[in-house]
Amino acid sequence: MYKKTTLPNGLRILTIPMANTKTVTVLALFATGSKYETKDINGISHFLEHMTFKGTKKRPTPLAIAEPLDRVGGQYNAFTGQEYTGYYAKADGRHQDLLMDIISDITLNPNFDQKEIDKERGVIIEEINMYEDMPARKVADVWTGLLYGDQPAGWDTAGKKEIINRLGRADFLKYYGDHYVAENTVVAVAGMIDSDEVINKIKVLFESIGDAKGKGKLPTKESQKNPMAKLFYKKTDQTHIILGARAYDIWDDRRFAAEILATILGGGMSSRLFGLLRDKLGAAYYVRTADDASTDAGYLATSAGIDNRRVEEIIKAISEEYRRIKTIKVGQDELNKAKEHMEGGLILSIETSDETASFYAFQEILKKEILKPEEIIEKIQSVTVDDILEVAQDIFRPAKMNLAIVGPFKDEERFAKLIEI
Repeated sequence: MYKKTTLPNGLRILTIPMANTKTVTVLALFATGSKYETKDINGISHFLEHMTFKGTKKRPTPLAIAEPLDRVGGQYNAFTGQEYTGYYAKADGRHQDLLMDIISDITLNPNFDQKEIDKERGVIIEEINMYEDMPARKVADVWTGLLYGDQPAGWDTAGKKEIINRLGRADFLKYYGDHYVAENTVVAVAGMIDSDEVINKIKVLFESIGDAKGKGKLPTKESQKNPMAKLFYKKTDQTHIILGARAYDIWDDRRFAAEILATILGGGMSSRLFGLLRDKLGAAYYVRTADDASTDAGYLATSAGIDNRRVEEIIKAISEEYRRIKTIKVGQDELNKAKEHMEGGLILSIETSDETASFYAFQEILKKEILKPEEIIEKIQSVTVDDILEVAQDIFRPAKMNLAIVGPFKDEERFAKLIEI
């Protein structure tokens, strides 16, 4: 059973004791990411995440941060999304004090040394270059750019090279001061722990965190009247596509039906689209459909890597499956299978201390409320075949359909016509 403790300054602490593990994970999650940026500093959230590992007053070098964690066989990393930035460390439960000390130190006391900033620019730019050379990854950026255009939700999280090249120490200090504050912060500790002991230690370790009011983000605006396609021309051996529709944000209870709909379509090797595209047509290696929900937008989409020569055929096949599922009710057996798939996946996903910490912390940082696993399962179980049909009819409409492509093609109008379901 998790315990939530909110300190007077607004910092939230989540403790989740686990009887079946010998590990501990410490996760510090901040309500900031690329959606919180302005155009002139796009990419700073991700760049700042890198800089926290470059040194603090107590640990002045990257080696001083990494070596103690490596010595105990720890796993540690950080990540940046559109609405959050996170830092975590996981190790044998005997080392929980070390984990809490390092995570608090790097997130509260980064040096932002200008020489290190200048060196890290090259690392960030090479990361951007790497993504450009990964079509299966690049198509996700094309997709968000198509859906949201020139606003924070449509910008690349990694930023643009010209912006990365001009960010300086003053930019980092201001952004850090605006967003890395107590009310924007959740610290989750899961695993072999005593909750009261951990809470007392976190209070001390994080007592210096800023208590200013955190800066918010602009709401995402959505506007669409007809099917849209966006192409990124690249000479590739395989075309990568994302085909789907605008759906629901995290506040909308219809998202549970949308998640089940996505599972039926492409949530496993026995799903409809996997069976069609890979097993029957032999046209793709990876095929998956997922529902994505943020605080102010959402979508349901199918991703696939397909034979260049069969792109039009496969796009039509996916569109036809979308059309079929919004016309003919799914059977009760297929619905039950999807529910069992999701329930099983949920249980498996929270077996380890790092995944358990993430499960609770992400809900808290995004919604400031937490559904326990059994409550989520209850929501899933309440979905009916009529709910699936209603959601499919609502989202699979011309005014919500979108297609992103990375491959050797340039005619966007041609592809937009293919998804007029």
